[in-house]
Amino acid sequence: MLRLHPYTYHRPATVEEAVALLAEHAGDVMPIAGGTDLVPNMKHKLFTPGHLVSLRGIEAMRGVVEDAAGYTIGAATSLDAVAGHPAIAVGLPSLARACSLVSGPQLRRMGTLGGNVCLDTRCTYYNQTHFWRQSLGYCLKKDGTACHVVKGGTRCVAAHSADAATALLPLEAELRIAGPEGERTLPIGRFFTSDGVWNRRMEPGELLVSLHVPRLPAGSRHSYQKLRARGSIDFPMLNLAVRADLAPDGEVEGLQMAVSAMGSYPRKLGKLEPIAIGKHLTPSVVEELAAQAFRQSHPLQNMPVDSEWRRAMVPVLVRRALAEITA
Repeated sequence: MLRLHPYTYHRPATVEEAVALLAEHAGDVMPIAGGTDLVPNMKHKLFTPGHLVSLRGIEAMRGVVEDAAGYTIGAATSLDAVAGHPAIAVGLPSLARACSLVSGPQLRRMGTLGGNVCLDTRCTYYNQTHFWRQSLGYCLKKDGTACHVVKGGTRCVAAHSADAATALLPLEAELRIAGPEGERTLPIGRFFTSDGVWNRRMEPGELLVSLHVPRLPAGSRHSYQKLRARGSIDFPMLNLAVRADLAPDGEVEGLQMAVSAMGSYPRKLGKLEPIAIGKHLTPSVVEELAAQAFRQSHPLQNMPVDSEWRRAMVPVLVRRALAEITA
């Protein structure tokens, strides 16, 4: 049986109290919302904080607000609540779908949108029990000096394996982050880094408080596609989010695609708009876009699935997403 280590549990009522507790116990503390990823990682001794600061009692971090400017979603709002919210389902269907495909229903009711955006990177050689990792000699991400994915690698390449962040990238979401120095906002496109150990531009004493998605053009269409071994529970082996801004006649005015689960952060694909702008999404245009996405996708062997098969599935997901958008 995997047991949790002893720790002190704090339950603040405000963001300010939570930030103060993180500062007071700096170096030996972590925030916890749903805990669906953190608790298993603690059982595996990947994290052993002496203090946990719960975010579940902070009402200011929960709920969805729609106004003329767009949608503001509290970071502690459950994935299930986001997926089932009528305004999100209509205005941000790719985000609703991404949240609905995270794990299983029990974990979606506990897991939060902010927790999914800040999900720790994953790797075959990292997400194991302490005994397993000790037998191997550990790895760059935790306690070791060697990368078992890239021979001789000096930088962790554990994979970003969250769903919501990929969907939020083409939607141009902004993140509101609170810390000891006050609050700041950061576009989600600048939030992530390529460091698999800590892949986000957020200090350990800061909290993701809310996310804002601006109101999108009337002709904006979205799709989210996920590749996984089973139809539920599993983390993505690959995911893809597409946003196409279409004129009334269906001509493409803007196109964005984001992929993840192949590297340490979700990223937008480039050189797509020259293929599609001013055109309709005809079969030939779709095939050009699928081929361009394939050329830019190079998954690493950081999960127990053939990386070449995952890459071959990129154009398949592109075709599915664009078929959904033009349906």
